[in-house]
Amino acid sequence: MRLGSGTFAACCVVIEVLGVALFLRGFFPAPVCSFSGTEHQTESPAPEPSAGAISNWTKLPPPLFSKVVIMLIDALRDDFVFGSKGVKFMPYTTYLVEKGSSHSFVAEAKPPTVTMPRIKALMTGSLPGFIDVVRNLNSPTLLEDNVITRAKAAGKRIIFYGDETWVKLFPKHFVEYDGTTSFFVSDYTEVDDNVTRHLDKVLKRRDWDVLILHYLGLDHIGHTSGPSSPLIGRKLSEMDSVLMKIHTSLLSEERETLLPNLLVLCGDHGMSEAGGHGASSVEEVNTAMILISSAFERKPGDVRRPKYIQQTDLAATLSIGLGLPIPKSSIGNLIFPVVEGKPMREQLRFLHLNTVQLSKLLQENVPSYKKGGTCYLCSLPWLTAGGVMVLISTLLCAVLSALTGMFAGGKRLSKNLPQCNSRSSELDLLILLGTVGHTLSLGASSFIEEEPQTWYFLVNTLCLALCHEIYRNCFLGDDCAPQCCPHAGEDFDGVAAAPQGKSPGPDVWELDRASRHPSPLGVLRGPERWMVLASPWLILTCCRLLRSLNQTGVQWAHRPDLGHWLTSPDHKVELSVLAAVSLIMIFVLVQKRCSLASKVAMAFGLLGIYCYRVAIGNLLFPWQQNNKDISKGITEARFVYVFVLGILFTGTKGLLKSQITADDFTVKTVGLWEIYSGLVLLAALLLRPHNLPVLALSLVIQTIMTQFVWRPLRHNAAEVTVMHYWFGQAFFYFQGNSNSIATVDISAGFVGLDAYVEIPAMLLTTFATYTGPVLWASHLVNFLTSEASSGSALSHACFCYALICSIPVSAYIIFVTSLRYHLFIWSVFSPKLLYEGMHLLITAAVCVFFTAMDQTNTKS
Repeated sequence: MRLGSGTFAACCVVIEVLGVALFLRGFFPAPVCSFSGTEHQTESPAPEPSAGAISNWTKLPPPLFSKVVIMLIDALRDDFVFGSKGVKFMPYTTYLVEKGSSHSFVAEAKPPTVTMPRIKALMTGSLPGFIDVVRNLNSPTLLEDNVITRAKAAGKRIIFYGDETWVKLFPKHFVEYDGTTSFFVSDYTEVDDNVTRHLDKVLKRRDWDVLILHYLGLDHIGHTSGPSSPLIGRKLSEMDSVLMKIHTSLLSEERETLLPNLLVLCGDHGMSEAGGHGASSVEEVNTAMILISSAFERKPGDVRRPKYIQQTDLAATLSIGLGLPIPKSSIGNLIFPVVEGKPMREQLRFLHLNTVQLSKLLQENVPSYKKGGTCYLCSLPWLTAGGVMVLISTLLCAVLSALTGMFAGGKRLSKNLPQCNSRSSELDLLILLGTVGHTLSLGASSFIEEEPQTWYFLVNTLCLALCHEIYRNCFLGDDCAPQCCPHAGEDFDGVAAAPQGKSPGPDVWELDRASRHPSPLGVLRGPERWMVLASPWLILTCCRLLRSLNQTGVQWAHRPDLGHWLTSPDHKVELSVLAAVSLIMIFVLVQKRCSLASKVAMAFGLLGIYCYRVAIGNLLFPWQQNNKDISKGITEARFVYVFVLGILFTGTKGLLKSQITADDFTVKTVGLWEIYSGLVLLAALLLRPHNLPVLALSLVIQTIMTQFVWRPLRHNAAEVTVMHYWFGQAFFYFQGNSNSIATVDISAGFVGLDAYVEIPAMLLTTFATYTGPVLWASHLVNFLTSEASSGSALSHACFCYALICSIPVSAYIIFVTSLRYHLFIWSVFSPKLLYEGMHLLITAAVCVFFTAMDQTNTKS
């Protein structure tokens, strides 16, 4: 049995997915647990000083504080406290910073700036592995040495309220706890009320030593509305009142205790200007940290400006403050202002303990560096590492073999078939140079950060090349036969099959019925001629408008754009009009090939999307001045989901039914457009309102390219596939994405959900993030099946799609391996590696679908 090129490509991509998964497992190894079972271990004492009288250096010092309260506000950016927002919305905190008994700091967090790794850094004093950005979705038990485990072993009674990530990390450490879901980002009120409701009761009790409060509302507001939202100020005021309640309660209790209490106000990470987090921008890594205690007395005129520290310094400081051993893996330093009021001998004792712990950590890790460094497969067994090499070698050999066969077949075909060499050579040269240039650019951190500019340049250059091709065909004629291009108004719905008994070559796309009597573009007259001539310029105009909508990358991300202007509360009317126009455009462009039932469902679904956005306060109805009644929009979103599922079900049913009853290839694919329209409706629901024009203009460009570029110019399947891939990548960035984790819109995963459900939330978030590539790949399937009378075009497109996606991934793995000691390996290269891995997974799904359609055609 001869293996088709499409099936071969799909198998190669699936093998590559497995290989990349194994590579990721080796490159992002889980951190080795250096500690477990504190209860059954005794800490070796610190060594005696080499000189001096008899002392108590070998014993742990007594606690500095009676009780410790950690108030962690998720996404508490430093300027929220020390900037203008803090002065305006947090007056009590500002008073403590400027005149109270406190020490203020800007604590720098290391990437990835997501919650779970930052909690681990705060409690262990170590730097978590980058893979924790993925494990953040379902946190495992923390086995590494940490402050919480040490405190529990010392008999401290710990109470926790807030983000349930703490409960997952420390499952049996709290005598009392109440966890709240951290991923349900559409809730920013109840999620904090559920924490504060326990305060009055707990603060009156004396049966605890450590109280931890983790508030999530500020972070959720950032994800849904951004740092400029008016909701930010209200939430900061709420947090300020909570802080005042805790502080006054601790002060009143100190009258009956010998030791002072400590209140720690801190954030786990910051918030980008778009509202997300996860990367390494200044806004994401700089967090506020304030240590408040009556022990930090301030003399008149003592001005204490916020100092810069590392977030990992808190673990060592809390350990000293509670009279506990410092966690073994901690790389943090004791925050010296905490102990500067103590006698000099005590200060030296605390610094001695910190120094001994750091020296032990260094001694334990020096041997591993002497072995010659680390390898990206160092955490894998030798057998598994060898398997990875075999998979990669097999894949490269298979691709080379297929390319050799393809070029050989193309030479044989060139003897018998006329070729438009000038057109093909120019466009093929652009595709080759663009692919190679983009691949090579992945070896530089700056090009990865500004990859959106690369794709914008490529699609613009492609449009200019198409413009040159169209003008040459219309005014100068083609270099080959003048009948090379059919009349744009002819029927292009089908493509004639190859001669009976012969299989079309990989570089040939069968001509349709109209091509038997073609006419050159030069004879076009009227609107059709002008539309063909204007199509590249229309596409360039759309792309330029989309670039102004969302600034992305690094160099321009902070600059104001049209999206920021539209999402401002002062421009809600303009956003509502734009969203309504975009939804109407989506309906007009999608419904033309849908069945009557799908058209009705699409209309009601788009109307439901507008109602959903009004319900949550993003848009306005024409008769509304402002939305006073804001809800979560759960009912409206589920109303849309019903129509999405209905359209997908109709398309799937039609597709499966046609596989059994129909013989013609074009009839067998009758349900594909319904499936595509269902995905469009789902994308319209999940995208932010200001991104609806991105979806609408994507459909406009697809329509223009289909009617006035691909059909009249008769591009082959390979060229059409590459163009779809390029535009899909460009639209990934047009909607505001970047290679930073901070731009992932996790709020899309909770549209229509009233609680956190992991699998649906992950699927919806992934689809919302990769809307551009998914919709353009889906349109490619629809275009080829509507133009071709057989599956040969699909098979060839599958091979080209797999190749164009696999080359950058394979090259990037080589770059990452060779640059594993690069300064930006964790902040730039590693996030991009995760994005590439996910995109490869989507590519595998697309290729498998191509192969399934190809096999269906083969059987018929």
